[in-house]
Amino acid sequence: MGRIGLFGGTFDPPHLGHLVLASLAADALALDAVWFVLAAAPPHKQQQPVTPVARRLEMLTLALADNPIFQVSHIDIERPGPHYTVDMVALAQAGQPDDDLFFLMGGDSLRDLPKWYRPKQLLQLCPLVVLQRPGADLDIKALESALPGLQRRVTFLEGPEIAVSATMIGERVRAGRTIRYLVPEAVRQYIYRHGLYRADC
Repeated sequence: MGRIGLFGGTFDPPHLGHLVLASLAADALALDAVWFVLAAAPPHKQQQPVTPVARRLEMLTLALADNPIFQVSHIDIERPGPHYTVDMVALAQAGQPDDDLFFLMGGDSLRDLPKWYRPKQLLQLCPLVVLQRPGADLDIKALESALPGLQRRVTFLEGPEIAVSATMIGERVRAGRTIRYLVPEAVRQYIYRHGLYRADC
C-alpha cells in the first residue's frame, strides 16, 4: 500500500505556495507521492479567463521537475468536464484501490468547502489535509455544522502561511513587477517567453 496526496487545482501558474503545501504534506504524512491534478475546465472559473491547459501543463511539469515524489496527474485532462473534485477523487480511488489517498488544500478552499459540489461525499472518500492561508479565517464550528464529521476528516499542517496566489502573480506580471522567487525559475522564464498574463493577452 502506498500513501498518495491528491492536489487539484488550476495551477495558473504553479507557484511557491503550491509547492510548499505539497512539501509540508509529504513530510508530515510520509507520502510516497503527491499528484498535482491539473483541472482542465474548473467549474468555479467558467466566467474567468484561464490559460490554455497545454500551457498550464507545461508550466506544471517545469515546476515539479526537481522533486521525484511530485507527479503531474492527467486524470482531469483526459476526461470530459466539468471537472469536479469529488469525481476526480473517486476516479483516483478506483485506479489506486490499495493506496491511502489524501486530498490537499489551502485554508481558503476549506472555508468554501460547503459550496463545493457534493462536499459530503468528498469527505467520505478521503481525509483532507489543510495548510492555512493568510486572510482565510476559518469558522470550524460553522463548517462542522454545515458538514457534520468534518473535523474528524481534516488534518491541519504546521508550517509557514504563504501569501502567494495565482491572482497576485498575474497582477505583478501585468504591472511589470518581478515574480522572481514567487514561482520556480523555470516557470518564471516560461511566463515571459510566452507572454503570459500580460494585459494584451
